[in-house]
Amino acid sequence: MGRLVVLLPALVLFGAIVVGSSVSAGSSTAPSLAIYLPLVWRSHVCQPIPGASYTAITANGPHPLRPTDVHPDHNLAMRGYEPTNSGKDLVDYGGPSDQRAPRLHDLFSDRRLPSFHSVYQVHDWDWEQMRRGPLLHEWPVTAVGLGSSAGEVLYVPDSGYTIGSGYEVLVIYASRDRIALKFTREDNVVRGYTLHIDGVCVEPSLLTLYQQSDRAGRQLLPALRPRQPFGRARSDQVVIAIVDHGTFMDPRSRKDWWQGY
Repeated sequence: MGRLVVLLPALVLFGAIVVGSSVSAGSSTAPSLAIYLPLVWRSHVCQPIPGASYTAITANGPHPLRPTDVHPDHNLAMRGYEPTNSGKDLVDYGGPSDQRAPRLHDLFSDRRLPSFHSVYQVHDWDWEQMRRGPLLHEWPVTAVGLGSSAGEVLYVPDSGYTIGSGYEVLVIYASRDRIALKFTREDNVVRGYTLHIDGVCVEPSLLTLYQQSDRAGRQLLPALRPRQPFGRARSDQVVIAIVDHGTFMDPRSRKDWWQGY
């Protein structure tokens, strides 16, 4: 059987020129073209969500004293996280549970129990030196990669909490690929739950509203309702970490975040 050959004309993608070439299945020329294909793929994955609209409401202080892009309580990338060898499944812990805790299966339209693609430990933060500290070890896992489909819409997990007027969370941080949702009206992680989500295309109009609110002094921040869409998964997993009263918890805990599974 002859080789399958695809002829490609010259293209300009995001300022980069791809010259016309022939690419055959299994040939060594394919990897050079693959450099550019992810750019097109990501632009398709990160399309705006039809009908999405967002509102900013009053946010209570104390507000962060440093820009949230470099604040380790708001931007999870400042702390970072590392892979660990713990189990990729739900874990049963003893003790009481909060019946109003966020239901993490609500992140997905079908409310499924996703596969756990990977597990991580989040870094602590050295507040005296203002730098990343060692890995947190209070729990064996403090972040988990949930199986997703690239481009699927993600939703605010439902809980028994409200911040008023039908809203459930404040957006206390957002960038092109991560978001932090606070389940109280305070612009900090001192009290209540904070959900960090990495590997997400934040809905463009929501990101714009957050950036405008941040520049204006954060007296107002975007507020989202239960099960309101906030973005799309960028790839086959989204990484989530959940904080309770400032402490990173194990997101695999069945009694807390996956009740009923």
